[in-house]
Amino acid sequence: MLRNHSSATEFYLLGFPGSEELHHILFAFFFIYVVTLMGNTVIIVIVCVNKRLQSPMYFFLGHLSVLEILVTTIIVPVMLWGLLLPGMQTMSLTACIAQLFLYLAVGTTEFALLGAMAVDRFVAICNPLRYNIIMNTRTCNFVVVVSWVFGFLFQIWPVYATFQLTYCKSNVVNNFFCDRGQLLKLSCNNTLFTEFILFLMAIFVLFGSLIPTIVSYTYIISTILKIPSASGRRKAFSTCASHFTCVVIGYGSCLFLYVKPNQTQAAEYNRVVSLMVSVVTPFLNPFIFTLRNDKVIEALWDGVKRCSQLFRN
Repeated sequence: MLRNHSSATEFYLLGFPGSEELHHILFAFFFIYVVTLMGNTVIIVIVCVNKRLQSPMYFFLGHLSVLEILVTTIIVPVMLWGLLLPGMQTMSLTACIAQLFLYLAVGTTEFALLGAMAVDRFVAICNPLRYNIIMNTRTCNFVVVVSWVFGFLFQIWPVYATFQLTYCKSNVVNNFFCDRGQLLKLSCNNTLFTEFILFLMAIFVLFGSLIPTIVSYTYIISTILKIPSASGRRKAFSTCASHFTCVVIGYGSCLFLYVKPNQTQAAEYNRVVSLMVSVVTPFLNPFIFTLRNDKVIEALWDGVKRCSQLFRN
């Protein structure tokens, strides 16, 4: 415990309190992390080198994979290091600020990009004749740059406001990373106003990208249902099924985590949902985008054939 009217210069991450068996099970996340890095890296490489994947959809997918690598790398190595060390893990104030800012900024960028991908699918299915004109290279580059810049600029004030508080109750964070909800819980200030502003900002980010996604898929579904042949409907839906699945998983978990007036929710709840956002979702996305996409599967097979030829020679 800290003395009254003093503030923390470092924090202790409680991580996953429990038995050694639990720690061994959780260390299996190391393998999940490795698979996440490999899967998303493969997607980035094939999008860059394969000519059949030189389209806006895969351009955005490549950037989404970069974001997935970043969000899991910001959290998982710290979590794994905490599992290796006995007791609580120490993190400096600067490291805590950096981790929280990067985690929120990358997440915000990802939601902006998911909204842009939904609009891209809307144009491709509902206005295919003008698709190449509307979603040209200049437009795609502009959308990606705006998404990245918006994500990082938007989270400056929330992180600044969080660390302007005085942490005099304790410096033990009941999570495996510098969770904002738990940090607010440690403050001896009245955080109701700050929590309300953070709640409004979370609504703006999530629903600001979710609304165009919902509108886009409303028109997409309406257009697909008008296609006379069943094969045509399946082909049209397959082009956006992966993105739709990713949207459901990503938005579903983050709505439970951030869009709530009370940011200081139960630690166990935050821990489980944070694990879903930072570990499980980045792990699943490469499989979601490859197993349901014929072009990506063909590009992967081409890469495997080329590698086998190189080894033979």
